Amino acid sequence: MPVCVPVKDMRDTSRFAELVESSASPVTVTKNGYSKFVVMRSEDYDRMEAELARARLMGRIALAERERNDGLAKDAFESLASIEAKYGL
Repeated sequence: MPVCVPVKDMRDTSRFAELVESSASPVTVTKNGYSKFVVMRSEDYDRMEAELARARLMGRIALAERERNDGLAKDAFESLASIEAKYGL
C-alpha cells in the first residue's frame, strides 16, 4: 500500500528516515495535498537503476536483431575498411 506523508512530517528526520526504511514501497511526500517528490531506500533505488539499465540494453539488443534480420546491418570489418578508405587512415 502506498505511503503518503505531508512535507511537514519531514521535520522529525529520524522518524521520517525510520518510516522510509520500514516502508515496503517508496514514500510519497505531499505539499498542499499534491505529490511533490518520492523518497526511497538507496538499495531500492540501486535495484531500480539496474533494472532500467537492463531494460535499455535489452531494447538495444532487440533493435540490433531486427536490423540484422532486415539486412540493415554491416560487417564491422567492412565498415572499418570503408572509414579508413574515406578518411585516409
